[in-house]
Amino acid sequence: MTANLVANPTLSIVIPVYNEEDGLKALFDRLYPALDTLAAKRKITYEIVFVNDGSKDRSAGILSRQVELRPDVTRAVLFHSNFGQHMAIMAGFEYAKGEHIITLDADLQNPPEEIDALTEQLLKGHDYVGTIRADRRDSFFRKFASRAMNRLRENITRITMTDQGCMLRGYSRRIVDLVRQCDESNTFIPALAYTFSANPVEITVKHEERFAGESKYSLYQLIRLNFDLVTGFSVMPLQIFSILGMLLSLAAGSLFAYLLVRRFLLGAEVEGVFTLFALTFFLIGVMLFGLGLLGEYIGRIYQQIRKRPRYVVQTVLEKK
Repeated sequence: MTANLVANPTLSIVIPVYNEEDGLKALFDRLYPALDTLAAKRKITYEIVFVNDGSKDRSAGILSRQVELRPDVTRAVLFHSNFGQHMAIMAGFEYAKGEHIITLDADLQNPPEEIDALTEQLLKGHDYVGTIRADRRDSFFRKFASRAMNRLRENITRITMTDQGCMLRGYSRRIVDLVRQCDESNTFIPALAYTFSANPVEITVKHEERFAGESKYSLYQLIRLNFDLVTGFSVMPLQIFSILGMLLSLAAGSLFAYLLVRRFLLGAEVEGVFTLFALTFFLIGVMLFGLGLLGEYIGRIYQQIRKRPRYVVQTVLEKK
């Protein structure tokens, strides 16, 4: 006789999955023993919510079999198509029933054994548990880009997260409910949760190399993510551009007045024509950058007013 899912578990683990068929077996082999040990140690109940983000490989079938093997603690949400990692987490929040929720990547870069450390902080009363990856097993470029974007994000948004790229994070039910109320088409969940937190904490966790497959984040997607982060939490880029535009206008006006006076005093000249061309192209570049920045904010408004579903769930696999 198979057991049904616990109605109100203490802990929910939300795991987005996208084309991870080669690593899911290894994830299961470490995740379930770690959580069974945790549940016995702390005398709590748990559930695992997998969200298949439109995988094109056999990930959905593997998750289906896992629901049959561990129906007492496993739920699988299958998307109709690919909607992105953060939307997969939002769906996981919707179907998670736990008092505390922890998000985890499926690639084993964050060891499942570290869930115990986050659970300890959540049970102590912290409503948001951020993590810092110790001895990161990433390339130099990814480390450098991550540090640079961390500094940029903190200066612009005033949101303090030492390691914004680590998926292993813990949230209280109150924080998750507030995040779900924010009906935004694009959002960066850890930053949004941090803004609602009253008692946040950060801890150091281990970091391992990806078990199988390749990173799902390309350079473009990383830049896109940080644009969403910056434009979603601050209008400072627009303010900076407005100040820059004012300064350039003053400089251009001063240069025009200088050249006008020079023309009347010394006569026409052509020696500086290429300098003027270079200045013109620079100003055009600044204008195009500003239009792109403005378009980023307008695009967010456009996506919001369409009110399209952020994701479409094809089916939910669980034992009731």
